[in-house]
Amino acid sequence: MKIDKLSVLFFCFCAFLYGGSKPTLNIYTYDAFAASWGPAPKIKEAFEKLYDCKLTFTPVDSSIGALRKIQLEGQNTKADILLGLDTSTIKMAKKTGLFMPIKIDTSNLTLPIKWKDDTFYPFDWGYFAFVYDSKKLKNPPHSFEELANMDKDIQIAIEDPRSSTPGLGLLLWVKSIYKDRAKEYWQKLSPHILTITKGWSEAYDLFLKGEADMVLSYTTSPAYHIIAEKKTNYKYANFKEGHYMQIEVAAILKSSLHKELAKKFISFMLSSKFADIIPTTNWMYPVTKTTKPLPKPFLDRPKKALLMDNTVVYKNKKEYIQEWLNAIKK
Repeated sequence: MKIDKLSVLFFCFCAFLYGGSKPTLNIYTYDAFAASWGPAPKIKEAFEKLYDCKLTFTPVDSSIGALRKIQLEGQNTKADILLGLDTSTIKMAKKTGLFMPIKIDTSNLTLPIKWKDDTFYPFDWGYFAFVYDSKKLKNPPHSFEELANMDKDIQIAIEDPRSSTPGLGLLLWVKSIYKDRAKEYWQKLSPHILTITKGWSEAYDLFLKGEADMVLSYTTSPAYHIIAEKKTNYKYANFKEGHYMQIEVAAILKSSLHKELAKKFISFMLSSKFADIIPTTNWMYPVTKTTKPLPKPFLDRPKKALLMDNTVVYKNKKEYIQEWLNAIKK
């Protein structure tokens, strides 16, 4: 009887070792994406059903933080895919030599720009904006000048450009408009900056708690409150100078042990199934057509979009950040 039990245990172990276990694809991403209310749960369910595998998400406080985590882990990283960087950080990520180019059909993309990169592929996009509560802030700014000239008591929460893609987006937004006068503008805005957080989630939480009057977020953030909470008091300040655009991307690690499955995930990102999930979970625009029309709140888009060439960003990023640091010192 004892021998029979051992035989059964051995058989179960072998079954697990040789075919009983499913391949696991691990994605490093920012915390909001991997949250229970974010896109990850629905994406996991849909992808696992398609490919009979396990999909896991490892959350980090920001996508830049996720890249740094991978760099620290080196060849021992458990990441197969990094998801959440954007066009402003692609060059920086490529210089690490950690990511592999692949060939994926992008003919169905509906982005405002033509996609050319063969290593990083887009999964959503949107516009940065300052979000406010219209019940508390009756006269929102309509330009960067008005933002800096608000009453001294009005405080904003922004993200750090060294650790957060929204923070870097704001830096590039200001630089695109003010160019050589960017430092002067930051000095003018500095008294209104309540805090600078590592990532988006922390900043937005402070805003929702009422600690900040405005927060750097997205033009689509109010859509969440309208659709999920039936609240119409949250709005974005529409700036006459235009709004800086963000395109979020994902790429496969050269060290991945599941490269073919990872390629399937990148292709899945460009499918209508993935596109259907993005609007009401990550509250951004999908990069391909959805099977049904976008919710009405998503139709409110800025008339003018700004986007700096990523080569220019890579060459000047350190200089821009140092300029910003010098300007905001109190």
